[in-house]
Amino acid sequence: MVTMRDVAQRAGVSIATVSFVLNDTKPVTAATRERIEQAMAELGFRRNMVARALASRRTRIIAMAYPALEHKFGGSATEFFIGAAEAARSQEYHLVLWPVSNDGGELTELVGQGLVDGVVLMEVQLDDPRVTVLKGTGTPFALIGRTTNLDGLAHVDIDFDTTVAEAVRYLHDLGHRQLVLVSGSVADPSFRNYGPYVRTEAAYRRVTAEYGIETVVMECAHSAQAGREAAAGLIRDHPGTTAVLALNEFVALGLVSGLYRLGRAVPADVSVLSLLTSREMGALSEPELSIMRSPGPELGRLGTEALIRQLEGTDQLPPRLVPCVLEIGGSTAPPGQRPA
Repeated sequence: MVTMRDVAQRAGVSIATVSFVLNDTKPVTAATRERIEQAMAELGFRRNMVARALASRRTRIIAMAYPALEHKFGGSATEFFIGAAEAARSQEYHLVLWPVSNDGGELTELVGQGLVDGVVLMEVQLDDPRVTVLKGTGTPFALIGRTTNLDGLAHVDIDFDTTVAEAVRYLHDLGHRQLVLVSGSVADPSFRNYGPYVRTEAAYRRVTAEYGIETVVMECAHSAQAGREAAAGLIRDHPGTTAVLALNEFVALGLVSGLYRLGRAVPADVSVLSLLTSREMGALSEPELSIMRSPGPELGRLGTEALIRQLEGTDQLPPRLVPCVLEIGGSTAPPGQRPA
């Protein structure tokens, strides 16, 4: 087995200097660091992460806290994870996924064990108890999402105002005047004051008022089955609807399926535009969904970078709001027309 002594001999330095490089405990000149890293590569030396953590009192592990039991994994969520993992790896950190509830209880226990250097929070509520937990323990953290009070909090998020405005403008330009937003349901306590629901609905109400369009919002649980049930409710309660904006990508898939089962063609009878969605999820539909593509990879990267900058003591990343991007599929068309 290759040891630090072997690396030191190959690089022509002391064992202590090799240790400084491995554990980031003392500064080493760029030229010396390069010689040591080259020697490690030539010898096939593998860093002992446990020893490094003990020496530096840091694990170089960061956690992404995602309430997986309450919030399903979809294509867009996966993109957040991938972006975060790539950002962590580029800075020689390891990312782990913590599927903990967003009530803060499990997070208290996990953080107290010193398993990670910091936490990236996802699926943020306007008044998120996990923020109180992390502040109380002094654990570095960053938000992908926004609480009501953001003073001193590192955060990035979707620009819901711009996203909704672009979605409504697109449908309005197609000629749609009878729209419905199928939003999330806040009946489940884990979604009460859930940022994306609240901000999307607020933006939708403001934008439709600006266009002089009647504002209609339907609540729906976040599943394909709930989307099918919403399709029945849509036809029953709002029969003149020509276009639907679906906030959840599972719901959007269920809407298309439900409308088809009830004899409504998409998009000839009803157009469906899926918000906060990944390309992969949109492609599961027939016809393929028109989507407001979620900026998951970028926000995953930015949120992780914001946390790592705290851990490294470098300049803080300024808050960023990134809008979704319209990608037109086959589920939208002018009212009463099929796409070319």
